Amino acid sequence: MALKPLVAAAFALATLSANAGAAELVVSAAASLTNAFKDVAQSYEKAHPGAKVVLNFGASDVLLQQIVKGAPADVYASADQKAMDRAVQEKAVRPDSRVDFAANQIVLIVPADSTLPIASLQDLTRGEVKRVAYGNPASVPVGRYTQGALRAAGLWDAVQAKGVPAQNVRQSLDYVARGEVEAGFVFATDAAIMPDKVKVAVRVPSQTPVTYPIAVTARDANAAQAQEFVNYVLSPAGQAILARYGFQKP
Repeated sequence: MALKPLVAAAFALATLSANAGAAELVVSAAASLTNAFKDVAQSYEKAHPGAKVVLNFGASDVLLQQIVKGAPADVYASADQKAMDRAVQEKAVRPDSRVDFAANQIVLIVPADSTLPIASLQDLTRGEVKRVAYGNPASVPVGRYTQGALRAAGLWDAVQAKGVPAQNVRQSLDYVARGEVEAGFVFATDAAIMPDKVKVAVRVPSQTPVTYPIAVTARDANAAQAQEFVNYVLSPAGQAILARYGFQKP
């Protein structure tokens, strides 16, 4: 059974605190950055001998809760501006270090073997579509983007009635990949990592740009190294890695 968000956050906080050493750089990043940031971290370590990056992935809002409650994080990368706005309000990050580093797109995906005629958001109201996965708008950026798009199309209530809320975008992707739902909303970069299990049915216009901000946290211990990592993400080398995973420039 999946852990509830707050329980999962507490568990992750305890685990992260136990594993993070004083000389390690802890990067808390949105779940959709998992594959790309693993490569970015490896590349950063090669370019900075002796550096060790510890990665912590999850829903942007949950990661922020961890930081606010004392999790040892040096860099915070979220999947939307609202989560980072709250990080600034909570004084969890250094506002002057905040910068957008990537952009993405919301897509509606279906299982790769699906034969349902889904070619528009309106098709989600068809009787054959019983379950639709999307991130929880209360805590997951992809959910907020999805909710905004569906409200603009006048379909939020209809889709919500079939909704299967996910704790993060990768859980929504897994629901579709396993065929547990007829369709789901994810970022385009998430769909791209499972081309054999899911396919894009609709590219969804977003009411707000899907941009990713990154910032150095208020933690003093590794502030200089944290800024170096942010600079690396923004560098040609870091941007090239993100581009390989389908991320666009902000």
